[in-house]
Amino acid sequence: LDVIGHQGNDFQIDDAFWGELNRLSAELSKDGEFVVLPGYEWSGNTCVGGDRNVFFRKEGRPIFRSSRILLEDQAPSGNDCFTVEALFGALEKEDVVVIAHVGGRYANIERAHDGRIERSVEIHSSWGTFEWLLHDAFELGYRVGVVSHSDDHKGRPGAALPGAKKFGAMGGITCYLMHELTRDAVFETMRKRRHYGTTGARLLLDVRARFDAPAHRFAEDPRLGASDGEAVSEAMMGDIVRSAERKVAFAIDAVGASPVERVTVFNGAEPVATLRTFEEADLGRRIRVLCEGAMCRGRSREVNWKGTLAVTGNRIERIAPINFFNPDLQPVLSEAGNEVTWQAVTTGNFTGFDIWLEQPDKGELKIATNVLEACFDCASIGLEDTVVDAGGLGRRMRLFRLPDTLDQHRFAATVPLELKGEGDNPLYVRLTQEDGHQAWTSPIYVFSD
Repeated sequence: LDVIGHQGNDFQIDDAFWGELNRLSAELSKDGEFVVLPGYEWSGNTCVGGDRNVFFRKEGRPIFRSSRILLEDQAPSGNDCFTVEALFGALEKEDVVVIAHVGGRYANIERAHDGRIERSVEIHSSWGTFEWLLHDAFELGYRVGVVSHSDDHKGRPGAALPGAKKFGAMGGITCYLMHELTRDAVFETMRKRRHYGTTGARLLLDVRARFDAPAHRFAEDPRLGASDGEAVSEAMMGDIVRSAERKVAFAIDAVGASPVERVTVFNGAEPVATLRTFEEADLGRRIRVLCEGAMCRGRSREVNWKGTLAVTGNRIERIAPINFFNPDLQPVLSEAGNEVTWQAVTTGNFTGFDIWLEQPDKGELKIATNVLEACFDCASIGLEDTVVDAGGLGRRMRLFRLPDTLDQHRFAATVPLELKGEGDNPLYVRLTQEDGHQAWTSPIYVFSD
């Protein structure tokens, strides 16, 4: 799909080649073993709507092109859709699911969104992390799910490492919660938003909203028209639920591919709880230093960090890199143990390193980068994040303390949450592993009459 997606608009694909891809799609799909979806990327510039990924349920459907660039045949076609409004109009009667995509361009969901077919937003790929797109959807009143894709331009979905310096993130993957491995089941899951996205880690994650009194779960988003449903005492990711209660028990169950560092619970764009697998009394000599964020939403969003961390009155015994995916950019500890130098790229995600101090609370850390400068007493760095903002789009540095070792891969908790009385309560979690990988669940949308 990565290869087909980019070739669909950026390279020359004539009708014969598209037909061959459709034939191979049908031939390769085998229920229970391997499911292929025919699809492509609509690559309109952000000013006309921005990138969208288009997935068809059946072969033989047409490409609705965003342009005719690189095509020998420049004559207008009845399938040309030069704006996202035109694309949604052309797809209105198709058996299709569309996902708002962020590549070099980003999807402008404020300009246009059709909840009947655009079911999710992509918030991570090789291009970086874009949780802001989900928060934009909340602000606009959309009810969308969360996915992560690879989009690495190398045709390696599920194994997309960035390589050289252009990309600053590992390609993502999405877990679809299905009762069977068939194309029909994939489409049912996509339409119900029952999936979660990760930054590439294969981890298990489940969230449930539990109600004391029965709530009403809708079969379809009632904002899109009449929808039946059923009475439930529990909802899962992707569900849209009406409840008369002002509180909910939010249950989280996860198994990390690496030990779990924290789980952040959100109601919309607001973090309402931060859960950890350890207590303040467990903190040790380890301090995590992270750079994160982006310059802007579109192209040239990358932040190129170059910095030095110097310690006085103490010594660094060792370091460990976090999310340094570029092999030519790695942190280096001086032989004297008093300085770390690094270069890194962030594109909405984070990168950094852990330091283990010889003495846990002695001395001072002085950080000097091309983006910001700061100084900290080692004793002041504790469980909660110490944050230095640097403008841009979430561009900042964070420091916090960790236990010397973490070993808890399993995380389970139930959090009581107060609900807002007006509008949606989009409840979701962002899980962060010790190794720096993250995951986001599709929200459960709870509202009252």
